Amino acid sequence: MKDIQSQRDHRRINIKKVGVKNITYPVTLLDKAREHQSTVATVNMYVNLPHHFKGTHMSRFVEILNRFHGEFNPKCFNFILEEMKERLQAEEAHVEIEFPYFLKREAGQETVAIHEYLCRMHASLDHRDDLTLDIQVPIYPPLPAQSGNSLPRSLGRWGVAEISLRFRHFIWIEDLIKMVEEVTAHNLNWADQPAEASDSPLSVEALTKAIGTKLAGHGEIRWFTVTVKNLAVGLSTFASLEWPEGKDSPGAESGVSQARLPAL
Repeated sequence: MKDIQSQRDHRRINIKKVGVKNITYPVTLLDKAREHQSTVATVNMYVNLPHHFKGTHMSRFVEILNRFHGEFNPKCFNFILEEMKERLQAEEAHVEIEFPYFLKREAGQETVAIHEYLCRMHASLDHRDDLTLDIQVPIYPPLPAQSGNSLPRSLGRWGVAEISLRFRHFIWIEDLIKMVEEVTAHNLNWADQPAEASDSPLSVEALTKAIGTKLAGHGEIRWFTVTVKNLAVGLSTFASLEWPEGKDSPGAESGVSQARLPAL
């Protein structure tokens, strides 16, 4: 059978992205406490298509993924990208994986809670390699006071902190989550300030700046963005900042994003 995909295309039109997406795949990640953690990820793999090719073999993306048995770390990412470029004769290669990451926490006497954090990695390789890590860290209000044998009250969720970063050397996901939660935890004395005040510890502006200051102090982080969202009925407020390499004082931008309004 004639290989149509590899035939020369004389129209000289480049295709920026061609590949496969939404692959549900079991993956193994590095875990600081247990060495490895198994989870299920959604994987996207794509390359650019030079103008002299009519197409590419889509099955090769999954073949390459299977060769690495679902192990993902910075070193494996680089091997996968290099093989994608070589086998598909591409100038650029990209891999995106999105996965839930689980942390075990003590929630009281003889009680253990499992916390879930949505993470995403985007690795690319053209003339240089690049890796971006995204983490969503839920923000909960302070624990309610409890008296006697009353049932525990539901915490709900105040909002979420979305972190995207590039790093110089490897950083544990657990350490990044801990840095954010140290800022969003009870030591901010949320109850001491009215929630509507822009300089209140409970405001999206204050939390964004505090998280940005914390991340900027980490020597291995070279670039990051922070977005803090407060989830409310009818609308959501947010604040975001970007800290390029070499910038010492993050500054926040804020606003209001409108959510679905309740029907009248």
